[in-house]
Amino acid sequence: MEGFTHFREHLIGRLGGPITFRLIAQPIIAIILAIRDGLKDAKAGHPLYFYSLLTHSTERQRLLKDGWKSVGLVSVLAITIDGVYQFIVFRRFYPGEALYVAIVLAIVPYLLIRGLANRIARRNIKSKGRESNPVVTLSMRVGSAIRWHKNGRKTS
Repeated sequence: MEGFTHFREHLIGRLGGPITFRLIAQPIIAIILAIRDGLKDAKAGHPLYFYSLLTHSTERQRLLKDGWKSVGLVSVLAITIDGVYQFIVFRRFYPGEALYVAIVLAIVPYLLIRGLANRIARRNIKSKGRESNPVVTLSMRVGSAIRWHKNGRKTS
């Protein structure tokens, strides 16, 4: 029980202190990679990533390899940054804690957002009735809104 208390106190202590930016940067990087991969999945017509990982045993190895390519670098970065944090604060390295932090900050957001991005992109593709790039569609909509806003200001 003492080990769990130690583990919990160390995790709570990570919310402050040095290198706090990692708590924001690591999930953001994982989310960017997940969106990129979710859009690729949608364009290729693949089902949701996490669902496929659980239900398609024949594709599982390929899916894990594909997912690890993207999230592996973020996970290694998360473990490294947490290791630096541990050396600064505790003067030791706790690999279990570093792995836990990497899972929470990199792998979980990646798995959740990749499927969500795929679902949103596929819905966009279906609503268009033809295959289109959701990123381009979104940027075109934002661009037209900006032009409309600028033109509205010029005429008033």
